[in-house]
Order: sequence, then C-alpha cells, then structure tokens
Amino acid sequence: MKAIWIAALCAAPLAHAHITVAPASAPAGAYQTLVFKVGHGCDGSATTAITVSLPEGVTAKPMPKPGWTLDLVEGKLATPLQAHGKTVTRAVREITWRGGPLPDAYYDEFTVQAKLPDAPGRYAFKVGQQCEKGRVDWVDAVPGSKTPAPVLEVVPAAMPPHHH
Repeated sequence: MKAIWIAALCAAPLAHAHITVAPASAPAGAYQTLVFKVGHGCDGSATTAITVSLPEGVTAKPMPKPGWTLDLVEGKLATPLQAHGKTVTRAVREITWRGGPLPDAYYDEFTVQAKLPDAPGRYAFKVGQQCEKGRVDWVDAVPGSKTPAPVLEVVPAAMPPHHH
C-alpha cells in the first residue's frame, strides 16, 4: 500500500506538467540552444505536432527530429536585425514539428538554435500542442495559469574583462 502511495505522489506532477523551455535564462545577444520539453499529451492522447511561436527579437533555426517533419513560417520583423554584416527584415516567426506520434506516457524535446535579443527581459514563447484527440495552447503569461507559455529570462550580458 505504501508503494502505491509513493507512486501516486511521484506521478502527480506529470499530470499537471506543461511545456517548458531550458535553460530558464540566458544572456542578452547570445546564440543559445533552447530546448522545449513536452511532458505529456492532451488528456491521455498522443502528441502529433508542436508549434513554437518566436517572440519579437528572437530568431531561431530548428533542429530536425527523426520521424517528424518541419514547417517554418517566415514573417516581417518589427525591428530589423544585423546578422553577419547584413540587415535582416524577415525571419522565421513560427516553427512546427509534425509527426510522431509521441504517446502520452513519454516525453520528448524539441530544439532550436536561437539568437537572443540584446534587451534583457522575460520572453514568452507561445506553444501549440496538437494531439490525436484535442489540442492545448500554452500561451498564458499570467503566473499560475493552467496553460502557461514557456518563458525565457534574458539577462544582461556579462561585461568583458577590463584590461590595462
């Protein structure tokens, strides 16, 4: 009986898990690998697609996953960026992985290489999770929400060492 109680306690957080981004923080202006972790399906149904919307100021390239296809949606940037000596006015704004399916009993990770904005702050990534039966949109920026968006804290970049 005690083993069942312990197993129930360990499984309880999984029932309330949501999509997260790792790391939780990164330096402003950096190139950073971001990992979106999918902890469960939709009410027991397997995940068949994950769509990540990039917040303004963040650009990214996705990592392909075996068994999943990639769809990219480009859009105009509100503020042009400088990249490799060129002005960039359009970039990927949304990344969708389709495939799997990823059964509810398992978790997986979806990875991008991102260029972070120069301005520190909290950047929310809206994520749509499509399942065989149903959908969950992880888009709320309100703490304690049932469907919180993954948030990355962009912190001030470290100052380079001062040499005399």
